[in-house]
Amino acid sequence: QVQLVESGGGFVQAGGSLRLSCAASGGTFSRYAMGWFRQAPGKGREFVAAISWGGGRVHYIDSVKGRFTISRDNAKNTVYLQMNSLKPEDTAVYSCAADRTSYDTGVVYTTPDEYEYWGQGTQVTVSS
Repeated sequence: QVQLVESGGGFVQAGGSLRLSCAASGGTFSRYAMGWFRQAPGKGREFVAAISWGGGRVHYIDSVKGRFTISRDNAKNTVYLQMNSLKPEDTAVYSCAADRTSYDTGVVYTTPDEYEYWGQGTQVTVSS
């Protein structure tokens, strides 16, 4: 059973930065594509970014391109989300997720249903 634990959330002023981490255990992290999703109050879960198992393919939602960077360290079983130039509309609970199925293809998915394992989430609050 794969377990994912996020950390690094917090309160920051607009224009500030945060770095989220997601530590994985209980599985073969290096074979999983990883994604970050967020959910703001009263809204549905939204895709933010994803990275393939080897790190060679990444994908971002348009609203975070140029501001957020997803990366991974397979030796540390950890995926990161560096968030710069934060905006109040980035306020949400951020969750990481793991997809075991795309190892052979190297694709990354943007829909929550493609991910099998989820962390509990970490709150990010950006004040204006």
